[in-house]
Amino acid sequence: MTYEEHLDEVTTLIFEKYDVTEQKAIKMVMRAQADDFFSDHDDNPSICTLDRAHLDAKAVFKKYK
Repeated sequence: MTYEEHLDEVTTLIFEKYDVTEQKAIKMVMRAQADDFFSDHDDNPSICTLDRAHLDAKAVFKKYK
């Protein structure tokens, strides 16, 4: 998946798994992105996988909730 698709997937997973609104999930991912949480993903799109999206969703939720 592309970098943008990965961000969308992480956002969706946070929304679905952690019972937050879509707006809150979007804000969490945007904050993480601003903090360069996803900088490796942008540099190396091969890590943008569904498995990694699940790990990233958990990490982003834990850090930015």
